[in-house]
Amino acid sequence: MEILKKEKEKEKSAKPKYNMWQCSAYMISLAWREKEKKVLLLCLLQVLLAVMSNLVNLYVSPSILSVVERHAPVAELLTTVLVFVILIMFCSAATSYVNSNILYGRITVRLALISAINKKACTTSYSNLTDEKFMKLGAKCQQATCSNHEATEAIWGTLTSLAQNCIGFVIYLFLLVSVDKWLMLVILLTSLIGYFVNKFLTGYGYRHREEEGEISSKLWYQVQQAQNYTAAKDIRIFGMKPWIQEITNKSMTAFTAFHRRAHNIYIWGSILDLVLAFLRNGLAYFVLINLVLSGDLSVSAFLLYFSAIGGFTAWVTGILGSMTTLYRQSLDISTIREFLEYPEPFRFQNGKPLSASADIMHELRLEHVSFKYPGAEDYTLEDINLTIHPGEKIAVVGLNGAGKTTLVKLICGFFDPTEGRVLLDGKDIRDYNRQDYYAMFSAVFQNFSLIAGTVAANVAQTVENYDMKRIEDCVKKAGLSDKIHSLKDSYQTNLNRTVYEDGAELSGGETQKLMLARALYKKAPFIILDEPTAALDPIAEADMYNKYNEMTKGCASVYISHRLASTRFCDRILLIDNHRIAEEGTHEELLNLSGEYARLFEIQSKYYREGDVCEKGQETAHLA
Repeated sequence: MEILKKEKEKEKSAKPKYNMWQCSAYMISLAWREKEKKVLLLCLLQVLLAVMSNLVNLYVSPSILSVVERHAPVAELLTTVLVFVILIMFCSAATSYVNSNILYGRITVRLALISAINKKACTTSYSNLTDEKFMKLGAKCQQATCSNHEATEAIWGTLTSLAQNCIGFVIYLFLLVSVDKWLMLVILLTSLIGYFVNKFLTGYGYRHREEEGEISSKLWYQVQQAQNYTAAKDIRIFGMKPWIQEITNKSMTAFTAFHRRAHNIYIWGSILDLVLAFLRNGLAYFVLINLVLSGDLSVSAFLLYFSAIGGFTAWVTGILGSMTTLYRQSLDISTIREFLEYPEPFRFQNGKPLSASADIMHELRLEHVSFKYPGAEDYTLEDINLTIHPGEKIAVVGLNGAGKTTLVKLICGFFDPTEGRVLLDGKDIRDYNRQDYYAMFSAVFQNFSLIAGTVAANVAQTVENYDMKRIEDCVKKAGLSDKIHSLKDSYQTNLNRTVYEDGAELSGGETQKLMLARALYKKAPFIILDEPTAALDPIAEADMYNKYNEMTKGCASVYISHRLASTRFCDRILLIDNHRIAEEGTHEELLNLSGEYARLFEIQSKYYREGDVCEKGQETAHLA
């Protein structure tokens, strides 16, 4: 019973949130909102022209044959032929014109969805980026919008086909109802059986979308990494090519195996369609031929109904086939809607507004904060109590994995505590507009983003209306002025050679200084520096320490470092150990404590004293 219950719950969770009619209505309303009403108009014209063309082709031969049977004058025969020729030419020309103009609006609607998906990915609550379900939905969205043949654009062709099949079905139904009602019933019954079986088989992809999303995510990640030139040296030095090829081959094998299973299921649906079509058409032709042999149909009527029987079957199977396709496409569109409507744990527009100004002093307090990542069994941080006073400079140290970066993410509001509260001036940050709260921070993280643009734009994070004098001042404080002035166009030099052929390439240390200048330019009440000197040489690092007070003047700052000697300039040092704040105080106070901080400091100091890899001046600068 328990197994059956779990299976039912799994089936329920696999059911799409929106059915195919809701998804169709969503796409129609999207086209309307994006002012692409011509998509709907051209679809309607396609439907009318397709039905008209079909009826013209249906009646052309029987009509001409009827004129011949009546021994009508040649003039009537020629007029009949001419009328049908004109109708056929008109339908063909009009159809070609519509088909040549219909693509552009459809692409615009698909691009609107891509834009919405990208906006969701860029503005969603940061915690969603660690949510496995959210990331799998995102991977599926990318696949569903990547080409003209995917559901987000192909659905217009499906809706057009469904509409023209429905209209044709009604017309042919009235035409053939006098032939044999039971025959019509058999055709409908066999077609419905085929439809519902195919609908179930087609749903295989959606029921296993998480499996497909996981495989696609791995494959997409490997494609991205293959284009990442920063790994080229490691691949060659460490002989990583066989390993990478093995991983890629395994992912590709899993991807191929999944789709092979899916297509095997779809093949059975096609075989069933073939069997049902054989029974359906065989019975229809048997009835029609018997009517001819009994003398109840003329030659022209026989030709008309003979063609109509095949056409009626095509309309019925076309309706069901279009619905099957529409159902499959709606699964992808439903996935996109689920992604776009994915719950946001943070408040944005509905949160309290918050105005950030470096001239206003703020206090940030963590009360009994504990945090563990989604799906994790153990807490990364436990019962953290911390107050960051206005203008205070705090250093956070500890071994790798101690939770230093997680603490910063909690302070910045990227995550909400699992337990406890983060308070800004005594108020829970969960009540604020989170985007406004982010404006309270300037930061240099371990992984930073360098956009393809000018040096000035990268510092100001805007392409216009920036303060050039302030940019130069921030770059000078970051110790990068000489490098920028040596570039061809100074502050207007483009960065990133992937986009600009003449783009400049900065070293790791220079890029880190540029990110520091960006943090200073923002001029926020809090500055977060997460290993900001990791790529700097000892002299540049010592220079930054000397300027640290000037750079962070009037701001509260949190500085993360593995190098304990670099924390002397801070007002307070926190040692994170065993998921908690194990020690707290100034550099001298912690040394006098003779605890873990003192032990780690002694190890690092001994290493630098005994090391022969650095010059004496550099050692002194590094330990200052």
